[in-house]
Amino acid sequence: MKIAVLGTGIVGDAIGTKLVQCGHEVKMGSRTATNAKAAAWVMKNGIRASQGTFADAASFGEIVFNCTHGGASLEALNLAGVNNLKNKILIDIANALDFSKGMPPSLVVCNTDSLGEQIQRAFPDTKVIKTLNTMNCNLMVNPGLVANGDHDIFISGNDVEAKATVTKILRDWFGWKSIVDLGDITNARATEMLLPIWVRLYGKFQSPNFNFKIVR
Repeated sequence: MKIAVLGTGIVGDAIGTKLVQCGHEVKMGSRTATNAKAAAWVMKNGIRASQGTFADAASFGEIVFNCTHGGASLEALNLAGVNNLKNKILIDIANALDFSKGMPPSLVVCNTDSLGEQIQRAFPDTKVIKTLNTMNCNLMVNPGLVANGDHDIFISGNDVEAKATVTKILRDWFGWKSIVDLGDITNARATEMLLPIWVRLYGKFQSPNFNFKIVR
């Protein structure tokens, strides 16, 4: 499958590398076609890896991963292009964190809205699925790093078939065992608002290798 990864940070690197390892063709998108971080990622990942602009990647991908910084996601997706994203699944991993006042960061949007919803409103013909945003990027692609994978990941989105496709991706490609479907995209509010406690736990443990498990 041809997949677009938007963003050249550690999240885009981890997701893109895992997808290449799974046998997919992956194009990493950024503001410029010659981004140095994207070039280094391509060099590391071989012939199935390529780079381009956000628009290049979005046009290339059958499925698109939004791994951009949450505060810049809408701008990046606008650069990717409405037509390039139309009718495609967009897996939104981003969190809109505000570091302007230092650590710990606050949320740019919360309570009555979410970044996931903002993206869905801005791109109504795109199937936005929120997931993978409640953990460190290494755990996203290797849940076995913690408790042999015995912990939970959340998913939300309006399109039932798209959620089923992303659920299969999470299970078959990334190795997730327990996927909690919260419902429509408004539930992105809840998972994005987990970030303040995640950041504080990270400070407490001095390690990102932890996750949430729902016990009933």
